[in-house]
Amino acid sequence: MAEVILDHVWKSYGGNIWAVKDFNLTIKDREFMVFVGPSGCGKSTTLRMIAGLEEISKGSISIAERVVNNVPPKDRDIAMVFQNYALYPHMTVYDNMAFGLKLRNYKRADIESRVREASDILGLADYLHRKPKALSGGQRQRVAVGRAIVRKPKVFLFDEPLSNLDAKMRVQMRAEISKLHVRLEATMIYVTHDQVEAMTMGDRIVVMKDGVVLQVATPLDLYENPANLFVAGFIGTPPMNLFEGLIRRGADGWIFDGASMQVALLPEMQAKLEAYVDKQVVMGIRPEHVGSPIAENTADAPKIKAHVDVVEPMGAETYLYMTSGRHNFIAKIDPHRRCAMGSELQLAFLEAKAHFFDPATTNLIV
Repeated sequence: MAEVILDHVWKSYGGNIWAVKDFNLTIKDREFMVFVGPSGCGKSTTLRMIAGLEEISKGSISIAERVVNNVPPKDRDIAMVFQNYALYPHMTVYDNMAFGLKLRNYKRADIESRVREASDILGLADYLHRKPKALSGGQRQRVAVGRAIVRKPKVFLFDEPLSNLDAKMRVQMRAEISKLHVRLEATMIYVTHDQVEAMTMGDRIVVMKDGVVLQVATPLDLYENPANLFVAGFIGTPPMNLFEGLIRRGADGWIFDGASMQVALLPEMQAKLEAYVDKQVVMGIRPEHVGSPIAENTADAPKIKAHVDVVEPMGAETYLYMTSGRHNFIAKIDPHRRCAMGSELQLAFLEAKAHFFDPATTNLIV
């Protein structure tokens, strides 16, 4: 069982400067876990503590039921793929992939077999005698992954491995790493600042900010049920629209009064928002739920009157960047609907898809 457990893990770089704060997580055997968050949130530091490249200030880390706090990296049975590939420029692709096995005194036949197997998986069989300078960025990254595969470790660690690739190559490598995970049936921990990578690759995602874990969930659950305002704004492209307003008592029930919009609350929402009557809340709504064909064709759907600032045709959909009173928001609309910059529109939205957050705690209410 290649299960990885982080139990109350903290990391300090001296004094009261905590890079990682009370990190608790169980990564299941064969799971693809992604750490995501903005630069400086502690995700790479956490990965390096798992690898043994950073010391743990407090807490414990277990790999395959063994506490590894004081175990050197080479004895943890892990393999790490770095952002900058970390290939030896004077060695061929074959020698780069075989180097770690030679250090561990593997037999030549075993090394040959493992390198050939990894090169076949990664499409590197025709490049084994080239040196890194003769390879493209994507090929170099495959070599770095191949060097990890030949080890056959319990856990694979990836530290932003696609950051140096162009957009098209990143999409291709995302798919290749995902297929590799299924083929190897291995436990993988992947760090990225790109939420698209996180959403498309992970079985579960850890969202971090300022060294703290804000939410751990599957990609779909993270998208549909963000636990707080940061996750709501960080996950999703474009991000969730956020509107500030008051909960008020209307003639026919409670309403959300956002100055430029008034939204009648559904009965199931009213029960959970009872404590917020006459108080400020933040309403969140995804761009695809504003101005979409479904919203426009929904009877009695609330509407937002807004000014069109920017129109972005994306082919399959069009993004509208809009202003309504003091609120800026984004709508995804049908690409065949004609809209001009500077025009005024009324867009329907799906109130059943709305989220409400406490502005003080930033946590989800309903």
